[in-house]
Amino acid sequence: MKKQNNFIVLVALVIAMGGFLMGFDASVISGVVGFIEPEFQLTKIELGWSVASLSLAATVAMMFAGPLSDRFGRRVVLKYSALLYAFSAFLSAFAPTFIVLVIARMIGGIGVGISLILAPMYIAEISPPKLRGKMVSFNQLNIVIGISVAFFTNYLIIHLASSDATWVETLKIREYNWRWMLGLEFFPAILYFILLQFVPQSPRWLIMKERFDDALKIMKRLSDEETATKVVEEIKESIKADTGPKEKSSFKDLLMPSMKLVMSIGIVVAVLQQITGINSVFFYAPMIFEQSGIGTDASFIQAILVGITNLVFTVVAMALVDRLGRKPLLAIGVTGIALSMFLLAYGFNAASYTLTDASISKLPKEINIEQLVAIKDKTFNSDTEFKKAVLETIGPDMSKKYESAFITAAISMNPTLILIGILAFVAAFAVSLGPVMWVLFSELFPNKIRGIAISFVGFVNSAVSFLVQLIFPWELATLGSTLTFLLYGIFAVVGLIFIMRLLPETKGKSLEELEAILVK
Repeated sequence: MKKQNNFIVLVALVIAMGGFLMGFDASVISGVVGFIEPEFQLTKIELGWSVASLSLAATVAMMFAGPLSDRFGRRVVLKYSALLYAFSAFLSAFAPTFIVLVIARMIGGIGVGISLILAPMYIAEISPPKLRGKMVSFNQLNIVIGISVAFFTNYLIIHLASSDATWVETLKIREYNWRWMLGLEFFPAILYFILLQFVPQSPRWLIMKERFDDALKIMKRLSDEETATKVVEEIKESIKADTGPKEKSSFKDLLMPSMKLVMSIGIVVAVLQQITGINSVFFYAPMIFEQSGIGTDASFIQAILVGITNLVFTVVAMALVDRLGRKPLLAIGVTGIALSMFLLAYGFNAASYTLTDASISKLPKEINIEQLVAIKDKTFNSDTEFKKAVLETIGPDMSKKYESAFITAAISMNPTLILIGILAFVAAFAVSLGPVMWVLFSELFPNKIRGIAISFVGFVNSAVSFLVQLIFPWELATLGSTLTFLLYGIFAVVGLIFIMRLLPETKGKSLEELEAILVK
């Protein structure tokens, strides 16, 4: 049995590389936004679009990923996602215009949509019940490793850009820093494509296609012969009970009265994971830290701490998801999310902004300090008021280019409080909504419509993520940091109430047992 478990772990780790690419591709943009905004002269909505375009494409891809995998197989479609990641990285690195960059990001987004849906689905379908939570969590673990690596490589490139080394000049890292950030993904994407050649098809998919002998051969590699035969028969019976294996499933099946409970849970959890602001933190981490006045270099270093925290607490969640259960982890984590967001709102609300002679002298030399006389020694109690005054004083181009410098010079607050709030939020998310949502999605839905159902709730999750990412720069500029984080905290409280009242526990049950319990 140990041999079979080792094989399951190995296959799960290979498939979960799609999660690594997703995490890297999504978060690497956090280091890019500060450079492309002045280079392409972007508005705040355009800046949000450069980040959110990936999620928009992923949202569309999720609607087709499940049905395509039901037709062609999980592994085949994942291979195409690997190629999309590689092409996206290459095109992003050489994008001559903002439009081309967005197109490249959207191509990568299709890969994200595919791997985000199919990787946990595949892993759940090859894993025994006692290992399923941990195995599916490998995908989330790889996502956060990808996020962490993206934060680290962004910082490394920024650090190298200040070096006088000959090879740095030869590779033009200083001149093309953000292009290097985006292009590095090409190499792990090609490796993923190669490794996918060596994993088997999903046995549950093979049974859906009535390839019973092939499915049994694979199941024998995943468990002992007796268990393999029993599981294959259970899956065959489950599919037959779902109105017959030859009847095609459709999105109309999700609207059946018997699906009301599982679809309600799926939709609410999908919305909650994004509406509490996780991708605002992951995709704009340096920007958020700059709002606390620590400067650009320090903001990139603190972004690395976000990645490390995310990684550590995802490992904690993996250790607990099959012991403590899904519902307790969600309850603890969402409570922590709410408290962290309220702490961030308090911290930014206590900030004040004043440009004195001493602080003005520290501003970049390119700024005409004579223009700042009108706002010198004037105290502003909100970031929005201060940014508006700076914009009206020196104009949109200079205020956009040196926003971080102005905030650093003028702000009076406790930046440690903001760091604690962000890290606590990431820890709470990583131990709950991050990995547990995908574990739940892989468990809730019946075999026959699992592909379509996960595609739909994944679509909802990605659509909310797109909106959150798109409007976040606008929120910071218009509503301010205080109100933005306060809203995220309120959404978390509402989600916590739903979890405590309606969410069932799913740990330790086979997919067929859960179908019998949840689908009436």
